[in-house]
Amino acid sequence: MMQGRRSEAGRNELVFLPLGGIGEIGMNCYLYGLGPPDDRQWLMVDLGITFPEGENDPGIDVILPDVRFIEEQRGSLAGLVLTHGHEDHLGAVIELWPRLRVPIYATPFTAALLKSKLAEYGRGLQLPIREVKLNARFEAGPFAVEMINVSHSIPESNALALTTPLGTIVHTGDWKLDPSPVMGAPTNLARLAELGAGGVVAMVCDSTNALRDGRSPSELDVSRTLGKIIAEAKRRVVVTIFASNVGRIKAVADAARAAGRHLLVAGRAMHRMIEVAIETGHLPQGFRYEDQNRFTHFHANEIVVLCTGSQGEPRAALARIAADEHPDISLDRGDLVIFSSRTIPGNERAVGEIQNRLVDLGCTLVTDADALVHVTGHPRRDELKEMYAAVKPRIAIPMHGEARHLEENGKLARASGVKEVVSVRNGDVVRLAPGAGEIIDEAPVGRIFRDGNLLVPSENGPVRERRAMAYNGVIAIALAQSGRGNIAPDAEVMLDGVPTEDAEGRSMTEIVHRAIEGTVASLPRDRQRDVELVRDAVRRAVRAAVGDAWGKRPIVKVLVARLPK
Repeated sequence: MMQGRRSEAGRNELVFLPLGGIGEIGMNCYLYGLGPPDDRQWLMVDLGITFPEGENDPGIDVILPDVRFIEEQRGSLAGLVLTHGHEDHLGAVIELWPRLRVPIYATPFTAALLKSKLAEYGRGLQLPIREVKLNARFEAGPFAVEMINVSHSIPESNALALTTPLGTIVHTGDWKLDPSPVMGAPTNLARLAELGAGGVVAMVCDSTNALRDGRSPSELDVSRTLGKIIAEAKRRVVVTIFASNVGRIKAVADAARAAGRHLLVAGRAMHRMIEVAIETGHLPQGFRYEDQNRFTHFHANEIVVLCTGSQGEPRAALARIAADEHPDISLDRGDLVIFSSRTIPGNERAVGEIQNRLVDLGCTLVTDADALVHVTGHPRRDELKEMYAAVKPRIAIPMHGEARHLEENGKLARASGVKEVVSVRNGDVVRLAPGAGEIIDEAPVGRIFRDGNLLVPSENGPVRERRAMAYNGVIAIALAQSGRGNIAPDAEVMLDGVPTEDAEGRSMTEIVHRAIEGTVASLPRDRQRDVELVRDAVRRAVRAAVGDAWGKRPIVKVLVARLPK
């Protein structure tokens, strides 16, 4: 168990510990603790994923937070509260819950979304999901939790008020101040102001758009723009969005109906989201749409296709449409494709490739650079100022952002009159009360990679070896050891990702063979019986020889087979 560097034994403290989500956008996972350093009770807020960073994470599907700190003391964890249903806030629940085994608290839409994912990917896992009503209050260990409605780009997003004997914390979750959301109520700023009037120890606040001036446009503005573009289109219209944006789904459906068109839906995630939204009342029971297999039943000016793939996902519907490989949908010259989304940093290349393919098909593209077809779900600077003015926290802790976003949010908090701003990173333990807010300790944090069906460590696991292979290639060598222990002079050599010749045209395979032969010849016969010594000597010699010839040192694997006497 962690021991506090600046804590007094036996002294009750209210602390904050991020395991993910600070210094990055994604992989949100936060802990709040109450009690003395050696006997704290904890509450977890969100348990999300982030996505791999292209070539740096070869073969990785998603990245999860390392929860070993709280796993070791899960008996002190009162529960997991989910603020909303985005993958960067709940995407790691199914895989990491078995390490925690605690109740999960969520409002109806988020709970239904998690259950839907569980049915598809859970492999029979049962989760103790405790569905709570909108704006509910409940107890979780020593924490009195209140869910407070905020506007965001998915239904039932919540800020949290965590009340303890040492004071109240406001955890904003993801939010914006949208006065006219297409779905759900506006952010309950009045309730947040009531909490502020009663005294708030700390606010842990979304920083995503802290660099952007002004206010975020309303979702209603996007709805109007989409309606106008679809009404004026001459041929097919394809709209790609984040599947979780149910308000945008409704806006596209309304625009299609107003233009006298049929709505077709392509992509499993989109179908699942619509089903959950109907089940929880966010879309009407009579919400009508056609499946993708009805595409050829309509003329080009009679349909709007709503599909997944706005982030360039290679297996999503839009990627297959752009490659002209979709089993049901094909586009022609003059068709219109609307990217009603923002490209997440890191996805630019994948999205650009799909857009280029669509242009090659003759399609016209509309992105958020061309028209107001997307708005963020996060607050800009004027909204942040309004939130700080309402909540009036004594301490501000910027979260949900990279370093530059966190820094600007902190400056904004100070300019808004917040007395204390604590700049933290994942693993920092921050004492919020009693006394001034300060970092008092650190806990182990890190990343876990989902590699196919397995969870593997990020530091010393197979991905590290893949990175090395990607940069330097690999050479495999098979040697034979006679029954008397001597190494046979011939070897089998395989080069993968290594040039076949050096700059002077010499065979790289021959260079490897010469290094092997010279090394084996230099070893006394009694030393050749030591298999590990032989392996190491050959590996070193081959790496050095190829390094001299190529300028890079590949991974070298040496196998020694013992022949029968």
